[in-house]
Amino acid sequence: MTGFTITDPQSLGTAIRRSRKALKITQEDLSLQTGISRTTIRAIEQGKETARIGLVLQLCRDLGLRIQVDAPDTAGRI
Repeated sequence: MTGFTITDPQSLGTAIRRSRKALKITQEDLSLQTGISRTTIRAIEQGKETARIGLVLQLCRDLGLRIQVDAPDTAGRI
């Protein structure tokens, strides 16, 4: 799978949905595997801004997604 550039909750939700579908896992199956309700998974995949970060990270981990944060170059800055 290729990398995703995440810029907002919607793009993170899209990345999660694409990864789930690439693994041929339904929302219902993912719900059973993770203990996260199907309603919550659907909301996260739709980019719900108030989704709990712990649940989002759990979905990422369970789908094998790795999150990497690239800090801006701070050379020469105070």
